[in-house]
Amino acid sequence: MRIAVIGGHGKIAMSLTPRLVDAGHEVSALIRDPDQSDDVANAGGAPVIADVEHLDVEGIAQRLAGHDAVVWCAGAGGGDPERTYAVDRDAAVRSMDAAASAGVGRYVMLSYFGAGPDHGVPSDSSFFAYAEAKGEADEHLRATDLDWTIVAPSSLTDDAGTGRIDVTGSDSEIEAGSVARDDVAAVIATVIEHPATIRDTISFNSGSTPIDEALAG
Repeated sequence: MRIAVIGGHGKIAMSLTPRLVDAGHEVSALIRDPDQSDDVANAGGAPVIADVEHLDVEGIAQRLAGHDAVVWCAGAGGGDPERTYAVDRDAAVRSMDAAASAGVGRYVMLSYFGAGPDHGVPSDSSFFAYAEAKGEADEHLRATDLDWTIVAPSSLTDDAGTGRIDVTGSDSEIEAGSVARDDVAAVIATVIEHPATIRDTISFNSGSTPIDEALAG
């Protein structure tokens, strides 16, 4: 499978790319900064220079053409609310429309635990713009005809991955906790292989269930 990872130099993306390559996939890593190309190549990805913040739908579609799946790992990184909306909402939405235009049916969105219209973040919080942007992007994705999966980890850590998570579900609701970025990458890589996760939102913490088993349910 040819997989385009948007935001290909982020911490999760840099953990994801070698996992996908080891699983036999071909990865195109879309990055804004050409100086990141060597890092991406060393991780096994093919660097594609694409500033999605400023590309229109057609421009993004040109870079997604010929791929089988898209993974959104990009983000503005907080700080400037205007740029947060521009990347985490507007560019993300354009990438979904671009995927549809390019005939790429599978789309995996990296979001966060609790994202949505009822995120509960107060308007005077520095996190508000991000919460609003991600919630609106996720809602747009759910309304598309894409084979989407929203991956929604809780608070991220740089701890070593355990390969085990706890997932919310009808039988066992859990509160937000934390999870290693390496485990988030493992979840995304596994989601690609699990058609049962299509049109589903997966909210999770570090936990006790092996990732394959957790996602199979």
